[in-house]
Amino acid sequence: MTETDQEKLTWTHKHLLGLKDLTRREIEFLLDTARGFEEISTRSIKKAPTLRGKVVVNLFFEDSTRTRTSFTLAANRLSADVVEFTKKSSSVSKGETLIDTARNLEAMGIDIVVIRHNAGGAAKLLSRHINACIINAGDGYNEHPTQALLDVYTIRQVRGSLEGLKIGIVGDIAHSRVARSNIWAMTKLGAEVTLIGPPTLMPAKVNELPVRVSYSLDAVIQELDVINMLRIQFERLGGNPFPSVREYSHFFGLTVERVARAKPDLVVMHPGPINRGVEIESEVADGANSVILRQVANGLAVRMAVLFLVSQGVAEQSKER
Repeated sequence: MTETDQEKLTWTHKHLLGLKDLTRREIEFLLDTARGFEEISTRSIKKAPTLRGKVVVNLFFEDSTRTRTSFTLAANRLSADVVEFTKKSSSVSKGETLIDTARNLEAMGIDIVVIRHNAGGAAKLLSRHINACIINAGDGYNEHPTQALLDVYTIRQVRGSLEGLKIGIVGDIAHSRVARSNIWAMTKLGAEVTLIGPPTLMPAKVNELPVRVSYSLDAVIQELDVINMLRIQFERLGGNPFPSVREYSHFFGLTVERVARAKPDLVVMHPGPINRGVEIESEVADGANSVILRQVANGLAVRMAVLFLVSQGVAEQSKER
């Protein structure tokens, strides 16, 4: 997107609930905005007054390390006040509903809610019942928009553009909200996406998605420009989708030998947490092709941009009224 195009586009979304309904221009605008926030993390004093006076609540009903910490740091660096919500120490453990919890928090004067929940649609539900901005940090099997944004941001950083790239998403697609958000982001930015894994880990109605499907990593490894390895979500599996972890790793693990047969400039990604030796060997995760730690670092700039833009979206909606 050129600077002229960026000037013409005004962000009007009060929430970030997913990427499925965003346009290519909106995704590019968000990524370009994130690039402007990169510099803050290089300062000796890593602060900007952008969200001074705003209150951000991390409303996490599921465990998280990278996403929660990244949002906390992002909000802090924009000078917002941050409230950390934990399910175990809240009234949710006493039976309080999600909506009642959010309404009580809103009564205390919050501005932005970052929510992670095990139910798909939780973020959207919340957006209908409170006035604060809502950012989806992962809802069930539905979407994880900021993870996908930092993924495509990293690819643009390394390869310049996603246009025409062949990207493989490998592993537990059925239970992955990351995969769903990545599909929308990557295809809208011009990439060709192939889902790779056993049939038992493919989502229902996969043929309705704008992707190719392969049940063999070896059959497509040589044509890929980018490969995004997903963790097997053992905590979400209802049965035994494959005979053993060892067999899964044998057919779908990213090994040194497989990388040797891929393009020399293959970009290796993983959203984390990594099960080393299962979906990816340590030598690959820590190798020259890996951008895994760069993904984590880029998450800060992306999430700063999201926090900033949803707060701007409120102002734009107010003008329209």
